[in-house]
Amino acid sequence: MNTTPPTSCPAWTKLAAHAARWKKARLADAFAGDPRRGERLAAAAPGVRYDYSRQLLDATTIGLLAELAAERGLDTSHPGDHVFLRAGERAPADVRATLARMHKLAHKLRGRGRFRRLVHLGTGGSALGPRLVVDALGVRGTAIEFAFAANFDPLDLARALEGADPASTLFVVVSKTFATEETLANAHAARRWLGGRDAAPHFIAVTANEPAARAFGAGKVLPLPDSVGGRFSLWSAAGFSAMCAVGPEAFDELLAGAHEIDAHFAAAPPQASVPALMALIGIWNVNFLGAAAHAVLPYAHALRLLPAHLQQLEMESNGKRVDREGREVGYATAPVVFGAEGSTGQHSFMQLLHQGTQSVPADFIDPGVDRNLSANARAQADALAFGTADESLPPERRHPGNRPSSSIGLERMDARNLGRLLALYEHKVVAQGAIWNLNSFDQWGVELGKQLASDILSGRR
Repeated sequence: MNTTPPTSCPAWTKLAAHAARWKKARLADAFAGDPRRGERLAAAAPGVRYDYSRQLLDATTIGLLAELAAERGLDTSHPGDHVFLRAGERAPADVRATLARMHKLAHKLRGRGRFRRLVHLGTGGSALGPRLVVDALGVRGTAIEFAFAANFDPLDLARALEGADPASTLFVVVSKTFATEETLANAHAARRWLGGRDAAPHFIAVTANEPAARAFGAGKVLPLPDSVGGRFSLWSAAGFSAMCAVGPEAFDELLAGAHEIDAHFAAAPPQASVPALMALIGIWNVNFLGAAAHAVLPYAHALRLLPAHLQQLEMESNGKRVDREGREVGYATAPVVFGAEGSTGQHSFMQLLHQGTQSVPADFIDPGVDRNLSANARAQADALAFGTADESLPPERRHPGNRPSSSIGLERMDARNLGRLLALYEHKVVAQGAIWNLNSFDQWGVELGKQLASDILSGRR
């Protein structure tokens, strides 16, 4: 990996010069001049079609971005330890052993046992991914009810426990250090809610700190690898609650779909790799066209929690102002990520996307669950790209167009395709971090506020 600033790369200079042309170009003209643009500027991965023809770029841009990737030493063969969690038979022995334990325990819990409510206690990456999977795929083949509590606002846990019977409630506490303030506050509150019952049968801990979990009173402990950050941990025992909800077989499909994208990313050159293209086009928009935000627009109710998951994945990983060498960066890094499910987002922030003063690149995600949704996804992408040239309309009804977007089409909405989709974004983020020379796996920016809050509560501030 090249740890010099990316601005020192020859390709960066070439891209900056090349961008001057695209800052003046129009997408409508680009399509008119190339009837096959929609075919040429597209790529495929297992179960995925990525159409980037509505981005402000051309084949020359992609070639220069590929040069940048090469100069940065982008390593597609080892993009992070989390990929080993979904490597199937090639996974390390400890990973396979943990997955086998998860299978056995999940099968036992999903039967007609004592537990009727499972409450997942975790925050950040220890909650967003598992909650997304449960919400997207639904509870299958079990009578257990599932709830999540991530905030130490008492109302969050109270709502997760509403209607639950302490005798038949199981808590899964997910914290790598078993010291996360919000998670431990909820875990202690849950133990108090149990009354005088023995806590051990009611608590499963998922952690890298087994002694602390045992001292708390957890009856069972599933290990978390210390080398995997929370936002990349869905594929580990952090996803145990999701496995219990959707079933071990569906969870295995989730892992298999992600592994297919891992193999694609490792084998395909940047010009043909969907996650590499997503990363490079994001860098093009941020660093050369000046985009400060990025919208994620999934056109499926099942994916309504995806934007929240990606907010953490992208902004916690690459929202950095210091590079791997401790130098302040002289270039933009992660954009602000936001979004909502289609078509509800069309009635809120998409007004700004169409007619606001800033251009916000967008990802339209379409798993083809409904013809109306698919039609709206395509219509919104076209409206952003082409606007309307009808000068008979009053100014407030005109759309300037020329707003870039990409479209991600999935085969269907199921566990395997959800795994593929999440892995696409993970590889995108790690690749961007490598090109920006960032450590995508730390998150010191979240620590200062926690320390100051502790000082305030203790009277030291």
